[in-house]
Amino acid sequence: MLPTDKLDALSARLSEIDEQLCRPDVAGDASRYTRLMRERAELDELVAAYRRYRVVGDEIEGHRAALVDPELRELAEEELPALETEREHLTERLNLLLLPKDPKDERDVLLEIRSGAGGEEAALFAADLFRMYGRYAETRGWKVELLSVSEAAAGGFKEVIAAISGDHVYSVLRFEGGVHRVQRVPATESQGRIHTSTATVAVMAEVDDIDDVRIDDKDLEITKTAAGGPGGQGVNTTMSAVRIKHLPTGIIVRSEEQRSQHQNKARAMQILRAKLLEAEQEAAASAEAAERRNMVGTGDRAEKIRTYNFPQSRVTDHRIQLTLHGVERILGGDCDELFTALRSYHQAELLRRQRER
Repeated sequence: MLPTDKLDALSARLSEIDEQLCRPDVAGDASRYTRLMRERAELDELVAAYRRYRVVGDEIEGHRAALVDPELRELAEEELPALETEREHLTERLNLLLLPKDPKDERDVLLEIRSGAGGEEAALFAADLFRMYGRYAETRGWKVELLSVSEAAAGGFKEVIAAISGDHVYSVLRFEGGVHRVQRVPATESQGRIHTSTATVAVMAEVDDIDDVRIDDKDLEITKTAAGGPGGQGVNTTMSAVRIKHLPTGIIVRSEEQRSQHQNKARAMQILRAKLLEAEQEAAASAEAAERRNMVGTGDRAEKIRTYNFPQSRVTDHRIQLTLHGVERILGGDCDELFTALRSYHQAELLRRQRER
């Protein structure tokens, strides 16, 4: 059963917003206009589906009434099955759209990738993953800002951290956290043997100012050093890089990609807040570990979530038992099918749990 009273109210609210957006006083108030447009965007898909649901319902009732008319009976019998199937699909879609949204879904993210087992090949794989997310971000019109990078001697990354901003970044990338595994023949392998390497991905929602992440200055150990990244001679002659250690947790963050020490400190604190918030949320959820294991994207970094197999040109996401072919295409940034499948599975699990309550 659909909560039609709630859906009617949301439909009326969308009409009210449309009326307000046409008023000169609202159009001249940038803050209010932006807020209303954001609310409208959140309601638009839901209300459109509900309005179609009502139209289909009326058509079904009309066709059922026509069954008693000998002249209309054949046409009604022919069209009713398709209408009833459409209503079933709309009911399922509306139930999904009514699921509570994660308040972090619209946030930007901090993406952290670290090489794991596999030495030089793991560092190259970490770089491959970073390029994959970067190219996918381009297709979405997202902005990628490099915050910190530690390059490996033979190429690739020991660690790379970037800020990704844009429309619903966290809702799309939230399920990428975990251990990614690659199976391929390294360029340095003379015998043609397949090697297995890993890289760890963490996706952290950027912390808003309203988030209560308390950091006491006395708990911080701040070190200022020369930046070691690209950017010309000036980079290595100024003490612009900032390293911050949070003493109670031992978490260490670093930023060197900004032009000034002040900017790097601000970025490092942003990364630290996101890491602390993530740690708090993981600790709060530890009591529900058994339940969380049934969900996509538990955030458990020891979980092997996906394998990129080059000899068979396939990518397998182990959480949802999904295998896609075209490993180079996917690592090239063509990730829509994969990310959509993960979100759909997650929504289906939420819907199942809601019905079981």
